Amino acid sequence: MASVRKLKRDLNYVMGDIIEAAYLYQIANPKTDEAKSEAIVDEAINSFDEFVKKINDHSVENRPAHLKAVNKELEVKANELVDKLNAL
Repeated sequence: MASVRKLKRDLNYVMGDIIEAAYLYQIANPKTDEAKSEAIVDEAINSFDEFVKKINDHSVENRPAHLKAVNKELEVKANELVDKLNAL
């Protein structure tokens, strides 16, 4: 892990891109049900909040290992959200 700043930046970009893709889907497909894409947006926002809490948690014993785990968890969650978007 290079830095906390880089992890936060990656989190912001990844979740922002997922939210943007969901809104672009809504614009490109105006006749489809927006509830599914809105659910993905809500999940991305909630995940963002949870990841920020985990990144800012200074009470862990081994902080570098904790941040690496958060980074891997972010990757898994991002792939999960992208798969949901692709399924729309």
